[in-house]
Amino acid sequence: MALTSEVFSGLCLIILAGVVLLLQRHYLPLRTTPEYLIVATFFPLLISCSIVILVPIDLASSSAGDGGSRGVVLHKRVLLIAWRVAYWLCFVLTWAVLPILQSYSSSGHRSTRNRFVEALSENARYQLMVLSVGLVGLVYVFITSGVHLYSLKSLVMALSYFYALSIAIFLMGHGLVAVPRGIMRNASISGKLRRIQMHAPRAYDKLLDATNDLEDVEVEIREVMKRRHGSARDFQDWIGELGDMLQLPESAIPIRSQTRTPPVITEQYLASLMRRFKIATHKKARFNSEWQALVQSAADAQAVLDSSRTKRLKFTRHFSGPSIFEKIPFLNAYTRHVLHYHILPYAYRVIAAFLALASICIVWSELVHGFAPKLSLVSYTVIHHPSSTSGQIGFAGQVIAAAWIAYMCACAYSSLTTVKVWGTHALVKRMTSGSSACFYASYAARLTVPLAYNFTGLLDKDVLGDETVFYEFLGKLINLTPLGEGFDGYFPMLILLPVAATGFGFYGWVKGMFGVSGNVMEDEDEDEDIGTGGWREGRDLIERELLGASGGSTGIRSLLPAARARSPIVGAGTSRTSGKQPRLGRTGPIRLTDDDEADTAPQEGFLGGFLHRVKNTLDTVETPGWIEGLKENVKKPKWMSGEGGSSSSTPRPRWPRFGGDDDDESSGLLGRR
Repeated sequence: MALTSEVFSGLCLIILAGVVLLLQRHYLPLRTTPEYLIVATFFPLLISCSIVILVPIDLASSSAGDGGSRGVVLHKRVLLIAWRVAYWLCFVLTWAVLPILQSYSSSGHRSTRNRFVEALSENARYQLMVLSVGLVGLVYVFITSGVHLYSLKSLVMALSYFYALSIAIFLMGHGLVAVPRGIMRNASISGKLRRIQMHAPRAYDKLLDATNDLEDVEVEIREVMKRRHGSARDFQDWIGELGDMLQLPESAIPIRSQTRTPPVITEQYLASLMRRFKIATHKKARFNSEWQALVQSAADAQAVLDSSRTKRLKFTRHFSGPSIFEKIPFLNAYTRHVLHYHILPYAYRVIAAFLALASICIVWSELVHGFAPKLSLVSYTVIHHPSSTSGQIGFAGQVIAAAWIAYMCACAYSSLTTVKVWGTHALVKRMTSGSSACFYASYAARLTVPLAYNFTGLLDKDVLGDETVFYEFLGKLINLTPLGEGFDGYFPMLILLPVAATGFGFYGWVKGMFGVSGNVMEDEDEDEDIGTGGWREGRDLIERELLGASGGSTGIRSLLPAARARSPIVGAGTSRTSGKQPRLGRTGPIRLTDDDEADTAPQEGFLGGFLHRVKNTLDTVETPGWIEGLKENVKKPKWMSGEGGSSSSTPRPRWPRFGGDDDDESSGLLGRR
């Protein structure tokens, strides 16, 4: 049995390594990414995935009794070595190696020595701030536990755990609501298309801003290139490398009257210019990738809606080749229509309902495990044999435990891409920058230990006990002080805050209350800002892009120079129609079916939407008969009926209209076709 468990564990680890390599290949340009970045991001991702295997094996191995074990088990010495290697490797990578590589990758210096020195100086300042906070905790630990090396080790591990647990609780709480809700919304094809159209104006604004930022930096580089044979002759090779990296043709860049080029070109200025060029390049690549994905999703959703008439479905790839799922042999035009139009919507609803139930179980277990562990629902699904001498956890319990941990990790990691406090870091398909790759790899590894230990805390300790190898290695150090024991037991209850904030749209309420222009969390529940043009403009933008991608001359790419010439900078809160940008008629294929026109509405403000709903409510109320008779007997005043009076009399009052343009209202809800 022991040999079988070791072979099975090794195969699972090899499979996880393959998954990590595929993940790196999906986001990183492997041909241009340095080897040290590939290796440095591989190990933290592998360790973060390994808890799906290590924790269930640790649970089954620790619960094995005199009668043997039921699941996959390993020797405790092997597990202890595995936990030590995983923990300390994560610790060194997240607090030393990856932050230095992150600063090294984003540095603008040319020489390796200067880039490394700059990275060390930046991280030294950060580590000094962390050390100043740790001194306060060191005094508390020495007072409660005595002055010895074990207390210092406990302080380092406990502070690192509490910091990562705070981030994990916040991210996981948001993901427990956002993940099932996003899947449920994708079940409605028309609703998905409408949300895509609502998000299109802001995505296009971001692309315009990123293009303008890149243009500004490239104009500055071209000005510097003119001086490389003069006052900047000492940096000719460096300036030449900058010139070779330019992306936009000179004819496409508008003339700037002023630039930020200093009178004297220095090494520090060129390093700053190179750094800004890297940031602008990756920023444009990020928003261009998001825009292309949005347009492709809109085209796919419309193709699925159109297939309801023809019973044939064929996806057209406008920016890339066919996906691997489209190459499946048995998927012809008809079976693809049946799959996407009939089967997948119901499958999404079932999966969303199942994940929502799982989220409720996790939140409930987090709330009660500190004072009533027997009420934990997660514990009942994992511990199937509480009184058995052959182990309380069998193979089925291990599989369920792995599923719980995988779902908790998926919720936390998915929220990493929606948090708006990470600055310029983002994951872009095949174009992720080195600094962004180091950043996300460090946080994936940083969340490993708190998520694993938090899951073990959800299990009933009266049945399982504190006999896991993970608790022997880490739990005793965390619970060394009374404050640490209380923090680990009751702090996870705060998961209710991000869950409630995401479920009830608290982020959007705070945004409207304080007039914030952007969201800390990207929440699809808040469709779009009022000033971004609404879904009609998003529909037109997507149509133009599809026409341009199919070879037409009216695509957005052909309109970009004219749009920048008329409005050089378009903010995220400025409508493109207000900048006199050319608009096209309804010539494209993006349209909704007749069944979807009933639940469409013009973009309205809060007051307009409230008055509109009140008016609709009053219109649907059945009027009593005596009121109808009273209306017939009461004569309407002349000024209300427009009869009598001269032309100079007071004009008839007009009610204000809320939302929508005049041309849209006169031609129907979806506009004249």
